Formats: sequence, C-alpha cells, structure tokens
Amino acid sequence: MATPGKHRTHLVWDWNGTLLDDIDAVVGATNAAFAEIDLAPITMEQYRETYCVPIPRFYERLLGRLPTDAEWERMDGIFHRHYTEQRAPCVLTQGVEELLAQWGLAGHSQSLLSMYGHEHLVPVVRGYGIERHFVRVDGRTGPSGGSKSQHMERHFMALEGIAPERAVVIGDAVDDAVAAAHVGARAVLYTGGSHSRSSLEAAGVPVVDTLAEAVALAELMTS
Repeated sequence: MATPGKHRTHLVWDWNGTLLDDIDAVVGATNAAFAEIDLAPITMEQYRETYCVPIPRFYERLLGRLPTDAEWERMDGIFHRHYTEQRAPCVLTQGVEELLAQWGLAGHSQSLLSMYGHEHLVPVVRGYGIERHFVRVDGRTGPSGGSKSQHMERHFMALEGIAPERAVVIGDAVDDAVAAAHVGARAVLYTGGSHSRSSLEAAGVPVVDTLAEAVALAELMTS
C-alpha cells in the first residue's frame, strides 16, 4: 500500500457509484428486490431523485411508510443477494486506474471508505487490482443502511498523521458530504452514481461530472 505524504492533500474515496461504476447493478438489484415484495420497479432517474440515507427512509418514500424492522431486514437481504449477482460484470469508472496512480506519484496519499460490508469490500477492491494505491481500505462494520459519519470518524482515527482538514472526500452521495463535514474534511460530489445533480447540489459542496474534475478540484481546495 501507498505511504502517506505529510502536509499534502489526502483523498478519501467512496467505492460504490464512485470508483466502481455499478449504478446499473444497484438499480437492477433494487428492482429485483422490489419484485419480490410486490413493489413496482423504478427507473434510473427515479432512483437518483429518491435515494437517501438512512436507506429505510428511501423505502419510505416509495412505500409511503417506513418499513417494519422485519420488512427492512428482508428487503436488505434480497437487495444484497441480487447485487452480488449483478456486480460481477461492473468495471471501474473511466480513468480510475490512471487517476489513482498519478495521485500517488505526485506524493499525495489516498484511502477508501465504503458502506459496502468490509469483509466483502476488501477482496473485491483487491480483485480490481487497485488496493496498492490506498493507505487504508475500510468497509462498513455493523448493520447496513445507516450514515457514513461514524465510519468516517473511525477511518480518520486509523489514518496515522493525516488531519481531516487536509483531506477531501470524493463520493456520489449527499451522505459523503455529511460524513466529511462531521470530521472537518471537505467534499466533492460526483454525478455518476446514486444521486441526481440537483440532489447533490443541495449538499452545498462542489459537484462534478467526472472523477478527473473531482481530483483537480480537491487539490485546489486544500492548497
């Protein structure tokens, strides 16, 4: 894994919908789960306009009520089963390998924090051949469906010598910006994942259409 650079911008990358171009698999798995509980399918546009965390609130917007604990556990299990099947053909977002390599060669550090379960995330990232670029790879521990804020806090506690004020979180969800603010980091949000541009702009942080733009902006934000 890469070595952190002192007093340089550190990037905290999100995984699903950011480094991994898997939004088609996510929406497909969501609709497969809906079919098993007699909910009508939604389009990509509807998903991006409706998605939010905690995820039970996303289902509330579609059901008209919060799911019960039993319903949530069932829906979550069904989603992850279908997602695992549909993720296999997904590829990294265009240009990711070059961006990660160039950032490291410039003397900067980077890490990965995802709400994908840690035990699944690590081998998947390793399988895409990019683990070496990160000083740390952390996935979610504990129940799914919640916010990233507490995970971000733990992530920075484990990042030796990296202060949040020198870091920029790059993700595809409003919750990435919320988690960044929770620890005192900056954020740039990318439109290629789970949210529409208008939803992301409501977070009050810069919104970009490519990861190359996100990286360039991140460097400027902490210079």
